[in-house]
Amino acid sequence: MAEIVSMPKLGFDMAEGTLVRWVVPEGGEVAKGNVLAEIETDKATVEVESSFTGVVLRHLVQQGTPVPVGDPIAVVGEAGEEVDLASLGVGEGAAPAPATEQPEIAAEETTAPPASEESKPESKPEGEPEAEEIPGLPDGVRASPLARRMAEDLGIALSKVKGSGPQGRIIKQDIEEYKKQPTPAAAPVSAPSPAVVPQPVFSTVGSPPPDETVPLTRLRAAIGRRMVEAKVQVPHFYITHDYDMAPVMEMRAQINALLPDGEKLSVNDFVVKAVALALRQFPNLNASLGDGAIIRHGQVNVGVAVAVEGGLLTVVCRDADRKPLRQISLEVSTMAKKARDGKVRPDDIEGSTFSISNLGMFDVDFFTAIINPPEAAILAVGSAREVPVVVDGEIKPGIRMKATLSVDHRVSDGAEGARFLQALELYLHEPLRLML
Repeated sequence: MAEIVSMPKLGFDMAEGTLVRWVVPEGGEVAKGNVLAEIETDKATVEVESSFTGVVLRHLVQQGTPVPVGDPIAVVGEAGEEVDLASLGVGEGAAPAPATEQPEIAAEETTAPPASEESKPESKPEGEPEAEEIPGLPDGVRASPLARRMAEDLGIALSKVKGSGPQGRIIKQDIEEYKKQPTPAAAPVSAPSPAVVPQPVFSTVGSPPPDETVPLTRLRAAIGRRMVEAKVQVPHFYITHDYDMAPVMEMRAQINALLPDGEKLSVNDFVVKAVALALRQFPNLNASLGDGAIIRHGQVNVGVAVAVEGGLLTVVCRDADRKPLRQISLEVSTMAKKARDGKVRPDDIEGSTFSISNLGMFDVDFFTAIINPPEAAILAVGSAREVPVVVDGEIKPGIRMKATLSVDHRVSDGAEGARFLQALELYLHEPLRLML
C-alpha cells in the first residue's frame, strides 16, 4: 500500500525545510531507516530517513524547493503500484511537472524572433569553466550543501566552478581548487590604481580597504533569532566555579597511553560524563519549561556545542550518564565531524536536555553562555590552565579550570545551581568515580 512521506519537523521551532537532494531516485528501493533525502533547515543540512520500506513511487517536490513542515514530499509503496494522489489525500497540484515538460517556454522559444546583436548574452571568457544550468536546482547547478555554503561565504558563483562529483556535482574540493586559481590579469593601465596596491596591515599610508557586506547565512540568521529570544525571554543567572583538574589530567594521560591514535580522550569527554552524572541528582537542571509546568526529563541527553562553518551546532550524546567515557568520546567526535561536513541526521542535533559549550581549546579563561531553549541550563567551560595555587599556606603549581553555569531563573535558583557545581567538583576531583 502506498504511503506518504512528509516533510519532518526537525526542531521545535522549524517551520519549513529546503529539499536539497534526493538520495533515493524514483523507482529506487528504500528500507525503513535508510536515508531518503537531504534537507536543509535553519540549523544544518540533515539526512532524513524513510519511515517506510518499499519503492519510491514518486517525488512530490523537486530539489531546491522549500517545503513547509508536514507537507508531502514523496510516495513510497510496492513496485508497480499505481499512485492515486487523491486517495492518499494529496492534491494533484503537489506533484511537480517533470523538468523536461515546459510547453509554454518551448512555444515562446519557437516563435521568438532572432536576438539582435545588442540583446545577445555576453560571452564568457575563454578557459573559464561554466557548469551546465539544470532547471529546478538552486543557481541551476548540482552542488553539495557544504560547497554551496563555502561558495556563498567566499563570493564565488557556482556557475563558474567545474564539478568533479557524480553527474558534475560540485563538492568542497572543487570550491577549494577554484579558490586557488590565480585571478586573471587586469588590462594594462597608464598608472596603477591606489585601491588595488597591497598595503601593510598596520600602514597609515593609502586608503583603507573598502567596507564589505556579507549576507547572513540561514544558519547564522537562525542563531541570531534564537539567541535574541533566549536573552529577552529567559531570565538568566550565572555562577562560576574553579576546579582542580590535576586528577583528571593525570587519569587522562594514563588512559590515552593505552588507546590508539584517533581514539584519545579529551578533557571535554570527562566533563560530559561528569555533568551527566551530576544531573541525576539535580533533575531541575535536566529539564525544560513548557505549558506552565517544569518538564523533568528521564533521559540525560547532553548537547555539545560544535563550531561549524558559518555558525554553531549542538550534537547530542544521549543517555550520557549510562555510557562509558570511551563511547562518549567516540560518539561526540563522530557527530562533530559529521556536523562540520554537513552530514548530520536529525537525531544527532535534536533532543538535548542540557548543553555544554567548551572553548578551552581556544585558551579561554572563562565565559558565559546563552541558554539553548527550551533547556533550563547550559555550562560554559574554559581552559584547564597551569596556575599558581595556595595549598596549606604555600604557593604551588596547579591546574585549574573555570566553568560558568547559566540557569533559567524560572526553573531553578542560585543555591541549587551552586550545589550542582559542587556535585560536579566531586567527579572531577575524583575522576575514578566516572569509571564506576
